[in-house]
Amino acid sequence: MPQVTLIEAVTQALAHEMARDPSVVVLGEDVGVNGGVFRATVGLSERFGPERVLDTPLDETMIAGLAVGLATQGMKPVAEAQFEGFVFPMFDHIYCHAARFRNRTRGRMTCPLVLRAPWGGGIRAPEHHSDAPEAMFAHVPGLRVVIPSSPARAYGLLLAAIRDPDPVIFFEPKRIYRQYKEEVPDDGEALPLDVCFVLRDGTDATLVTWGASVKECLEAADQLAAEGVSVEVIDVATLRPLDIDTILESVAKTRRCVIVHEAPKTGGVGAEIAARLAERAMYDLVAPVERVCGWDTHMPLFRLEMKYLPSTARIVEGVRRVLAHG
Repeated sequence: MPQVTLIEAVTQALAHEMARDPSVVVLGEDVGVNGGVFRATVGLSERFGPERVLDTPLDETMIAGLAVGLATQGMKPVAEAQFEGFVFPMFDHIYCHAARFRNRTRGRMTCPLVLRAPWGGGIRAPEHHSDAPEAMFAHVPGLRVVIPSSPARAYGLLLAAIRDPDPVIFFEPKRIYRQYKEEVPDDGEALPLDVCFVLRDGTDATLVTWGASVKECLEAADQLAAEGVSVEVIDVATLRPLDIDTILESVAKTRRCVIVHEAPKTGGVGAEIAARLAERAMYDLVAPVERVCGWDTHMPLFRLEMKYLPSTARIVEGVRRVLAHG
């Protein structure tokens, strides 16, 4: 079985669903002839034709509006924003319309669209190309927010997102687009949305993370294991709706929790997870919940970019701080 990168797994999932379901269409800037800025849609136009792989003008507002219209008329559009910093002109259509159709029509209509966007820092890109705005979308009722962390999870979760009857924001961590490969069978098997993935069992502390930071959390767990510390690693994957039960079960066992994300600390999804732990796991915890996050600044360009992102060393220190209690 050939091994693929995360970006190749995205292409594989798109091709599989387009072949399986003729209502699936792809649209965005340069997704057709050029195959997308990161080549996520390479080869799709040649295979499925320009009527199903639509090159749009440089107009994110129009892309989102067109996707909403298609979704309410029986199609399953997969719209691409070239970078996560370009999603904000789309936010009006997503927030005011896509996320509300099920509620607005009392279930008579849904809006089965997927908005894909490269997400996060770590590739020395300019301003508007390195943000992690997942908390803004995770705050919106009616949306699913999904961030894969590996080629296999990108493939399975994107299949599930396209098949979902409601709108899904699918952020792809560009830092690991081509960082490594793994075997991903093109078998059409979707992974479940709305659940966390426990990537490593542990007993002394729980690391909760998503996206590209999963790599550093696993590295931190390996480093701590060499010191005799057993760390459980959880990939949240679907940030909304949040599978808090898996996190609660882990924290009840380990009694300590460190939350890691590259978005700024204030108002991040990590704060929501910490709040739910305070509400439902206070008596399980023997240490305050620790957050290891990006700093409360815009991404510094370019020399300090990797200093901004949570490193393996910072994560290890976060775990040591919670271990110092109790």
